[in-house]
Amino acid sequence: MGTFKKEKSRLGRDGTEKKPGNLRVKGENFYRNAKDVAKVNMFRGGKAKYDAKGELVRPAEFQSNEVPKARIQPDRRWFNSTRVIAQPTLTQFREAMGQKANDPYQVLMRRNKLPMSLLEENSHIPKVRVLESEPFDTTFGPKAQRKRPKISVDSLSDLANASSERQNAYEEKEEERILANPEPESDVTMAARDAIFNKGQSKRIWNELYKVIDSSDVLLQVLDARDPMGTRCRSVERYLKKEAPHKHMVLVLNKIDLIPTSVAAAWVKILAKEYPTIAFHASINNSFGKGSLIQLLRQYASLHSDKKQVSVGLVGYPNAGKSSIINTLRKKKVCNVAPIPGETKVWQYVTLMKRIFLIDCPGIVPPSSTDSDADLLLKGVVRVENVSNPEAYIPTVLTRCKTKHLERTYEISGWRDSTEFLCMLAKKSGRLLKGGEADEASIAKMVLNDFMRGKIPWFVGPKGLSSGEDDASSKTDDKFTKETTEEQLQEDSENVNDNNNKEDVEEWNGIEESKVSPAEERAAAESATDE
Repeated sequence: MGTFKKEKSRLGRDGTEKKPGNLRVKGENFYRNAKDVAKVNMFRGGKAKYDAKGELVRPAEFQSNEVPKARIQPDRRWFNSTRVIAQPTLTQFREAMGQKANDPYQVLMRRNKLPMSLLEENSHIPKVRVLESEPFDTTFGPKAQRKRPKISVDSLSDLANASSERQNAYEEKEEERILANPEPESDVTMAARDAIFNKGQSKRIWNELYKVIDSSDVLLQVLDARDPMGTRCRSVERYLKKEAPHKHMVLVLNKIDLIPTSVAAAWVKILAKEYPTIAFHASINNSFGKGSLIQLLRQYASLHSDKKQVSVGLVGYPNAGKSSIINTLRKKKVCNVAPIPGETKVWQYVTLMKRIFLIDCPGIVPPSSTDSDADLLLKGVVRVENVSNPEAYIPTVLTRCKTKHLERTYEISGWRDSTEFLCMLAKKSGRLLKGGEADEASIAKMVLNDFMRGKIPWFVGPKGLSSGEDDASSKTDDKFTKETTEEQLQEDSENVNDNNNKEDVEEWNGIEESKVSPAEERAAAESATDE
């Protein structure tokens, strides 16, 4: 019966062949391999071993009295994982990598594998001037003495007075910020700022913004083509460069149908030096720039091929057209849109393709000390019907728009100031109060709505023409223009082609004009119209 228990007999009986090294004979452990045996011996090796006389033969683990060799063997193998770079090589790496990192049209993949910290050299090294504050003789040695710490106050009452002074200074600064003068050249200051002008700055809105930024791989910053610099969020751009340099930023110049083509091309050329810029017209049926934007998003999706999906977030000022761009890309209404700010309340995901998702974000208004109430209102940040005194902002509208544009839009002429303009417009439209007085509030709201919705032509040019003059001398004006027409731009381009040797009319907006002659431009426009 014991014969059948032998492993060798069983192998011979089954007829299987096995290597001699793997052959298990009687007496071996059938349930433990070499790894398990070593593990059991490790647990058993915790006790000390003694001979018959009781003398210690082998100490227990970590109980040996032998002094270890504390000196490390000098060997190059200890420094295999370190790298040494010379200063010229480091300078060359910084210059080459800095050019790639600052180029908006090149993407650095796997930034965590690159020594990006070498690009930011901290030139300011704080020096600890110990000997100047505490001499060596009075700090160490037999003449050492303990000194009182140097503080700015002598008693708790002085400390309390200093803190109260700082608190008062802070409160005064806050009052100055709240009571900011909307017109710097005027000496009149508003009593208090209307709470409606703080829209887009609440904690809830900023929480929605940071949720969109954290969830997005690509950010589309939507700008109003009529005022790109005024609707640009510099704080978001600084945050991305500092905290999330691996995320991509793209500028979308929306509402280009409200400005001349040459001005849109000028802004695209200027903004493209910092970020990839796309001119866009949001419309479900007649859009512009949709193919370029989708192609760009597909390129970003191919760069992140290791991810299952790529999220694209849209951020920007209220009423800039973020939801309209999503509807244009989907070619159907998937987001609620309205010509008033604050229509989008919370962020929402929209599927564009199988791997590309869009994230709509509520409009944000970065806090700025330079923007007055009139600037915020004309940017479309607040709703006109909620403004308490709308007729006070009509003079700003009249300075930003040309007189002939207003005459062409409302079919009135001959006013001298904003009050007379509102009275003439009220009489023409029939909006009169009791006793035949003009309803200035409702007329002012109508004009402000027309201004923001594009019924009145206006825009801010890169360098541009003056807002109130049509002569050639206005080309050298340093202020931003608020309006112009296609005819004026055509005259400027003809003057540039005729006077290439004159520096004062070489560039009207800071960029080079087209090399195509005006006749060729008219022929191309006619052919496009025929098609």
